[in-house]
Amino acid sequence: MKDIEYVKKIIPHRAPFLLVDGVIEEEENNIKAFRDIHPEDPVFQGHFPGYPIYPGVLIIEGLAQTAGVLLMKGKEGVPLFLGIEKARFKGEVKPGDRLYYEVRVIQERRGIIFAEGIARVNDKKVCTATLMLGMKEN
Repeated sequence: MKDIEYVKKIIPHRAPFLLVDGVIEEEENNIKAFRDIHPEDPVFQGHFPGYPIYPGVLIIEGLAQTAGVLLMKGKEGVPLFLGIEKARFKGEVKPGDRLYYEVRVIQERRGIIFAEGIARVNDKKVCTATLMLGMKEN
């Protein structure tokens, strides 16, 4: 397992918008990572007081950042999140959960990478989506 310092060496995101805490495993075209959802995360001050739920848009961003770790390894530049298709939310993510991200590259076309993303809490899928990604070189 690789920690947040490994992630920070690859993608430019930083707190409070770095949404990947570590990498569990990586291969050429897929990656598994995680984020620990902390009760003191500022997002819970407004989403929603009395019934805290981690926002779906941040789950999607976490999947995109996980893809960025996979795609940017050994490269210079900035990962770009170009689009999303077929996003579905299937469960709630709450403070105290460990959110697991799984991303698999399914196609590359004209510099655009298409990836399948799945987010889980324990063994339960909470989100699925197809991500479109790119890279801006420095």
